[in-house]
Amino acid sequence: MGQALCVCSRGTVSLGGARYLLLQRLAEGGFSYVDLVEGLRDGRFYALKRILCHDKEDRQAALHEVEMHGLFDHPNILRLVAHCMVEKGAKHEAWLLLPYVKGGTLWSEVQALREKGTFMPEQRILLILHGICRGLQAIHSKGYAHRDLKPTNVLLDEDDQPVLMDLGSMNQARIEVNSSQKAMAVQDWAAQRCTISYRAPELFTVPSQCVIDERTDIWSLGCMLYCMMFGEGPFDAIFQKGDSVALAVQNPITVPPTTRYSAALQHLLSSMMTVNPQERPSINEVLHQLEGLHPAPEGQDTTQI
Repeated sequence: MGQALCVCSRGTVSLGGARYLLLQRLAEGGFSYVDLVEGLRDGRFYALKRILCHDKEDRQAALHEVEMHGLFDHPNILRLVAHCMVEKGAKHEAWLLLPYVKGGTLWSEVQALREKGTFMPEQRILLILHGICRGLQAIHSKGYAHRDLKPTNVLLDEDDQPVLMDLGSMNQARIEVNSSQKAMAVQDWAAQRCTISYRAPELFTVPSQCVIDERTDIWSLGCMLYCMMFGEGPFDAIFQKGDSVALAVQNPITVPPTTRYSAALQHLLSSMMTVNPQERPSINEVLHQLEGLHPAPEGQDTTQI
């Protein structure tokens, strides 16, 4: 898998023929962690993602993530700079070197605004949403779906351009289900790989005869738009209270009454969060609707709660 790597002295690593200085831990999860590193040759900052692989299945999943990165060269999809597999005794670690995006995640920005008592203005929402849609359009155009769109998987650069990351849950957009066994396999996979409060309704209880397609991403996209508009996802509070998200997503979404945002933006949100996937717009249709929306008037940059 990729280029040779070695850990050098004084907190440096060598990957792909270049050396990098380890600076600080950026994030840590159950099975991976991310370090900020600096290229000793080019002086640029990168994010070094290390995925813990306990068995062959974990290694295959890491290889899949690398393969998905290799499909795209798009400004709104995080590119892979270098990668390798490192042996750690009986276990392995997949190391992925990625560009460091200074602005942090969309979720951290939403949280920061909420703490200030403000909401994201419509003009900024439109800018960010358009970039997310462009990245998603590139994914769908190649016959894939992201399957784990959420605010923590979107980075924002200094110009507020969004970059989609964490491609490990990506798979073929169209999944044909023709048996109860296949339905249960898809359902179990979704439970492991698709974040519950952003998971499309059709992935909670998969019928034995159906086709799952890329419109699962449109539902998740709607949840992210809702989060930008109202400071949290539509099902975040339900999940945090321990109530059933699986039941909640089967009912039509109720958009809180607001005068902060245009009727057109609220209509776009409702169209994406339609329970029946056949009635949701495609990513091309979402982009077409976005083109018809105008930026919010000046002076509406922030709205106090």
